[in-house]
Amino acid sequence: MKHIKTEIIIDSSAEKIWNILMDFKTYSIWNPFIVKINGIKKEGKKLKVKVQFKNGRKMNIRPTITEYEERRKLRWLGSLGVKGVFDGEHYFCLEPIEKEKTKFIHGEKFTGILVATAGKTLESARHSFEEMNLALKEKCENNG
Repeated sequence: MKHIKTEIIIDSSAEKIWNILMDFKTYSIWNPFIVKINGIKKEGKKLKVKVQFKNGRKMNIRPTITEYEERRKLRWLGSLGVKGVFDGEHYFCLEPIEKEKTKFIHGEKFTGILVATAGKTLESARHSFEEMNLALKEKCENNG
């Protein structure tokens, strides 16, 4: 298993951040990593997600939501091809610090037989997560 975990402090309420994160229709405007996302926000439901890594590589995935907790957490599990080959459990978590200060935790746990050979891909993913985190911070703090 490999785990990428990124964090950023955003000077905004968890509610405002959550509302921006859950407004899937606007991702193409502000999000440099997850450029498109569609689906019903409910455990067990599938999403259609289009990601664009910092290195320019694009990928379409159809993950299933595994956890949805209003204003706190969204997790989904996706597979590249057959389950067990290269699976990723992606997550967003919000931890309020103060009324207008929140820790945004963004990561993914990778499992499967091909994970050990994915070093450059995972490093690109980390940079893409961090780029999204900064874009979210900018949107929330300046013009959300």
